[in-house]
Amino acid sequence: MSSDDPLAAALAAAGLGGVQPGDTRPPEPRIEVVSDDPAEPTGPRELWPEGIGTGVGSLPGTDPREASALVTGETPEFPAFPELPARGVGADMIGRTAGLLVDLAVEVVPTGWRVTARTGRDLRRARDLLAGDLDAFDDACDRIRPHWVKIQVAGPWTLAASVELASGHRVLTDRGAVREFAASLGEGLRAHVAEVAERTGATVVVQLDEPGLPAVIAGSLSTASGYGTVRAVRAPDAQDLLRDLISGIAAPVVVHCCADRPPIRLLAGAGAAAVAIDATRPAFTGTTAEPRALDAIGETWDEGVPLLLGLLPGTAPEREPAIGDLARAGYDLADRLGFDRRRLARLAVPTPACGLAGATPDWARRALTLSRELGKAFADPDE
Repeated sequence: MSSDDPLAAALAAAGLGGVQPGDTRPPEPRIEVVSDDPAEPTGPRELWPEGIGTGVGSLPGTDPREASALVTGETPEFPAFPELPARGVGADMIGRTAGLLVDLAVEVVPTGWRVTARTGRDLRRARDLLAGDLDAFDDACDRIRPHWVKIQVAGPWTLAASVELASGHRVLTDRGAVREFAASLGEGLRAHVAEVAERTGATVVVQLDEPGLPAVIAGSLSTASGYGTVRAVRAPDAQDLLRDLISGIAAPVVVHCCADRPPIRLLAGAGAAAVAIDATRPAFTGTTAEPRALDAIGETWDEGVPLLLGLLPGTAPEREPAIGDLARAGYDLADRLGFDRRRLARLAVPTPACGLAGATPDWARRALTLSRELGKAFADPDE
């Protein structure tokens, strides 16, 4: 090309002098400065103090002030916001959680809770009960000023398995509806956590109750007709939804599953700060313990994820267990998995095996007291 060629001049101006039309030119080398300094390590997630116990959530009775006085009196280091399902519609686990949903409404029908177009008396009752419960809990916490409190709601999979669409089918059958419910729950939970934290002055721990998750994964839930079962949800998909919900909550999240064989690895892998189980189940204790179940606990502890160990019966036993026998169950588990007993106070928080709604008031009080004493025993294995 001649020097007065317009194309040549344009190529030169673009830094492509000497390149013939149709030719390609390799990109200019780029120098990227990479620091040799290691990335700043992120500190461990702040968790509750060692050597404490707490409740699972539900209690007998119908008086929220009495229930709040009970949990703050017996487990003052880590009281669980009481649930009183004996009050009926709206106080049950699903109704209480539905009261937190944003831009979604449900109502009670003969088969349970069902999606509806607008807020009705059932949902208003659920919200009124929750507001009254929070007033009572706030007043009780004001007397002791706890540093940590725990709230409980149904997890997204149990919620989707328990609520019906307008068609009568479970929300679980519509994956788009499942995601919508999970997003609505996340938005409502964020507001609820902020309110509880502001009113109690405590760090809030969220417990997602997922008793229905194993059935969701196994595909064992019945269809509306009762002649079939709902298609199983793949474990990775179940974990992804939980992870998305947990990551959007600015609080430590515990996932609780008191089923026979809870998916401990799945729950821990979803980003839960802790996993709560019924440790009295045959899969975890004595000669019936299953290696696979024990391995799941060991791997979870290896990753530094603690367990809320349900060790106290949910109803009054014929003979009250001695604190030494209860502590031995925790020590035996640590010994069996090769963990130093002195780590148990960090790795485990003792609780009742599940909710105490079916217990007598006397046993509910005693179970919470024993949970607290058991936490102290974990902190001092020599004693």
